[in-house]
Amino acid sequence: MKLPPARVAAFLRDPGDCRVVLLYGDDAGMIRDRAEALVRAVAGSLDDPFLVTDLTRDDVKRLPDEAAGLSLIGGRRVVRVRDVTDAAADPVQAILKGKAPALVVLEGPTLASRSKLRTALEVAPDGAAIGCYPEEGRALEETIRETLRANAVGIEPDALSWLSQQLGADRASTRAELEKLALYVGPGKRVDLDAAMTCVGDLAGLSLDDALFAATTGDVATADRALEAAVAEGAAPVQVLRAALGHLQKLHRARLAMDEQGLTAPDAVKGVRPPVFYQKVGAFTRSLGLWPAATLTAAMAALAEAERGCKRTGWPDQALCRNAVLTLARRAAAASRGARR
Repeated sequence: MKLPPARVAAFLRDPGDCRVVLLYGDDAGMIRDRAEALVRAVAGSLDDPFLVTDLTRDDVKRLPDEAAGLSLIGGRRVVRVRDVTDAAADPVQAILKGKAPALVVLEGPTLASRSKLRTALEVAPDGAAIGCYPEEGRALEETIRETLRANAVGIEPDALSWLSQQLGADRASTRAELEKLALYVGPGKRVDLDAAMTCVGDLAGLSLDDALFAATTGDVATADRALEAAVAEGAAPVQVLRAALGHLQKLHRARLAMDEQGLTAPDAVKGVRPPVFYQKVGAFTRSLGLWPAATLTAAMAALAEAERGCKRTGWPDQALCRNAVLTLARRAAAASRGARR
């Protein structure tokens, strides 16, 4: 079955008779968090050698045998496979057709929407497929509140608004930054905007934000350094490309407002939703002068093609991602040189 978002939390606490769970999507941190929640719910811990077996994706042929094994000390076993591919589709089908007692947890961050494995588990009555995508909007704000609340810390509305624009690219990174922020503020206190901006400064989301703004203003060197930092802190290639696409979509809407409604660049920026963070308004405005609407349309198509390439098995996703972002930067740099002549 394809599990809807509203049922995910309860399922993670108790997967019931489900025998195979696939966690897929762009948020690698969320996939890891949810996999660990399932393992703890069934086995009680992540590293019990009698109840938990970890396999690599190259070991998927062993899945049916491992799933059929019984624990020597009682209790239900869990078999976990990271970075799973469609090579697991046939072993999983064998498990679903049999009576294996273990819970199989599969982590597939790179699976395409038409993946055989994903399709099989979306329709299997005793299987489950759970999408794990970067949070935004109200869902991200609630995650921020809940994480801080668990650490006995509150938050001011303006700080919440700012954090919701910086966090969310990866669940693990988001949680780590919020726990660091809670420690900085202290139990019983409230996070204000100054504390948020002081403490949350080097996370993947902000580094990625820097890379994208640098790219569309033509600052190739900064774009390259910031992108390297973002990847080092956990940003996946597909996440980077989707963030880049969202950035260009904002620019495109503002550029159309200038071309079709006759707005000035500053007025067009004011109409962007969600609003551009105030520290980035200058860079966003400069970008509008370098990117005609038609050029933005072509660039968005190129990013979409790069994302499709990243999802193909065996393709160099890191290289595709870096080339796509730096192509934006080089194009903007050329436009900037042309404007100065």
